[in-house]
Order: sequence, then structure tokens, then C-alpha cells
Amino acid sequence: MQPTSVSPTDDESSPRYFGWRVVVACFLMALACWGFGLYGHSVYLAELTRLHGWPPSLISGASTATYLLNAVLVIFTSNALARFGARRFVLAGVAALAIAITLLALAREPWQVYVAYLAMSFGWLGLGLVTIPTLISQWFVRKRGLAISLALNGASFGGIVVAPLLVLLIGATGFQTAMLIAAAVMVVILVPAVTLWVPSHAATPVPAQSAEPLWTRRDALRSLPFWTVSGPFALALIAQVAFIVHQIAFMEPLVGRAQAALSVSLMTVFAVTGRLTLGMVVDRLDPRWISSGSMVSQAVALFCMTQTTDATLLLVCCAAYGFSVGNMIMQREFPPASFSLVLGLSTAIGTFAGALGPGLIGLIRAAAGDYGAALLVCMALKIVGGAFVLVRQR
Repeated sequence: MQPTSVSPTDDESSPRYFGWRVVVACFLMALACWGFGLYGHSVYLAELTRLHGWPPSLISGASTATYLLNAVLVIFTSNALARFGARRFVLAGVAALAIAITLLALAREPWQVYVAYLAMSFGWLGLGLVTIPTLISQWFVRKRGLAISLALNGASFGGIVVAPLLVLLIGATGFQTAMLIAAAVMVVILVPAVTLWVPSHAATPVPAQSAEPLWTRRDALRSLPFWTVSGPFALALIAQVAFIVHQIAFMEPLVGRAQAALSVSLMTVFAVTGRLTLGMVVDRLDPRWISSGSMVSQAVALFCMTQTTDATLLLVCCAAYGFSVGNMIMQREFPPASFSLVLGLSTAIGTFAGALGPGLIGLIRAAAGDYGAALLVCMALKIVGGAFVLVRQR
């Protein structure tokens, strides 16, 4: 029988602790969510353009619509988890993502692509960046940082594993068959994992008598700690999403197509390494200093990229940048029972901000004629965010 509660006295260090099974389920959720819902977008764009002759701008418009809808929906993740229960909510996310993949396989008109991508937004809601930390925070106190880091490494593995395998499968069987197979495999793996390891009802990480009052969204928006976390993260995400989107365009003229592609893989591998390394020590460190250090280190990497054309040094800079991707942490300064609500609001702000990054950097690059000024703007955003996150309420 699955446990229904956990207290700080439970042995989170034991491999037999039920919370680690929740982490495995969340890792698989992240693998599917980011693999099909983020890294898969470049595969879908290329294949749908090749098969139907639809312009890339039309398909990328569906991607933008997906991110914007997700930014709105994610605000209400805490309400959905409370109303439907964790297991049913996550299974609904699995179903939505499977439906989206199937609709993409069967699409014959552009509007059908938009319907598929909008369905993908609900998959993100059930499997994504708010749901996973919320589930884990209900099972861990002392090892929470490590558990979240391990689970979210599934996101990076989504880029390393899912997208390349999807390309190989498409080459062997064709786009429609490959997508249907992928949807079926995802369901076969995720449904048992979620059913067995994601409890229907939330665990309680702290005794009821010590629980703090629940926050409302208004409480969060009026809180200085909320804005000194969410504001810096939003600034950092503008720069981070912009660099990731423009990375190949920046690198290819300097190092060639092959090494530009290598730089993306290198950054992803070091993102995994960074999460694992930080996860081992994060629960003993100040999360604001960790977040600040991550932003500043990325600013240094960006500055170095503007000062060299040497291929080896550029690849080293990409690796250094990747080491801090995903290492902005928010977990200790808000009432545990309100963690999902606060994280949902913060993620929504970050998603809207991140959506501005690629266009902003594209405009700066067009005005300046190269990426030098654009990278310096990203560097400035990182530095401001790194300083802002250290502001504390007395």
C-alpha cells in the first residue's frame, strides 16, 4: 500500500523511501514532457514543412501559441492538483500529450497542427515545471533540492534521447508511423509509472500543527520575496531562452555547422552534469547565492564568447554556460502548502518573459549586424538578475 503522508523524521536517505519512486516517475514525466513538448518542436517543424510544404513561420506560430497558452494555464496548476488529485491530474497530462502527438501524425491541414499544439499545452500542465517540483516537495524536506534536481534531469535527457530517437524512427518508418509508435511507447511507460508511484492524494511534508497559513495569489504578488525571486528569474530566462534559440545561428559562422551542433549537445550534457553536481550539495547551501552564482557565471561565459573566435574556447564557453542552465532555485522562503501556487505564478511570469527573448535578441542582432551587442545585452540581464536575487526582506 502506498503511504499517504510523510514527516521530516522519515529517512529520506534510504533507497527504500517511497519518495524516491516519486522521483523516478517525475524523471520519466520530464523526459516525455521536454522530449516531445520542447525538443521535439524542431523535428515537427522540419518534417511538416517537408511533407506538406507549409512555411516554417506558420508552424512556429503554433509553437508560440502553445507557450503563451501554457503561461496562462500554469497559474492554475495548484487549483487543478487540489481538485483532481495528483495521479488523475498527471494521467490527464499524459493523455493530452499522447493526443497531441497523434494529432500531429494525422494532420493534413495547418489548423490541425494548431489544435495539436494547443493540446500539448495541457500535456505541459500535467507533466511540467510546476507539477514536478510540487509533487516532490510533498515527499522531501532535507533532500528536496537533490530530488528536484534528479527529476528535472529528465528534461535534459529529453533532448539527448527522445529527439534523436524520434529522428531515427522517422527515417526508418515515416513521420506518421513514427509519431504513432512514439505516442504508444510513451503511454505504455508512463501510465504504469504514474499509477504505481504518484499517489492519489498529496503527502504532507510537515506536521499539521506547524503548517503556515495558505497564501493567495494576491499575497504572493504583494510579497517582496516573491518578486526578488521571480523578477531575477524572468530576466535570466529572457537571456537564457534567447541564447538557446540563437545558439546555432551565432556559432555556425564561427565554427561551422558540425561544431555548432556539437555546442548544443555539449551545453545539454553539462546542464545534466550541473544539476547532478549541485543536487548533491544544494540542500546545505543558500539558494539565493546559488541562483546568483549561476546567473553571473553565465554572464561571464557570454562575455568570453564576444571576445574570441577560437572554436575550442567557444565550445568551452558553451559548456560553462550549460553547467548553470536550470540551476535557479526557489524552494525555501514560501509556505510549503502554497509552494505550487507560488511556483505557478513565478513560472507564468518567467514563461512570458522568456517568450520575449528570441525576438528581442533578433532585433538587436539585425540592428547591430552581428551577435556581439546581443550577447552583451544577455550578459547585462544576467548580471542584473544575479544582483537582484540577493535582495532580502529584513
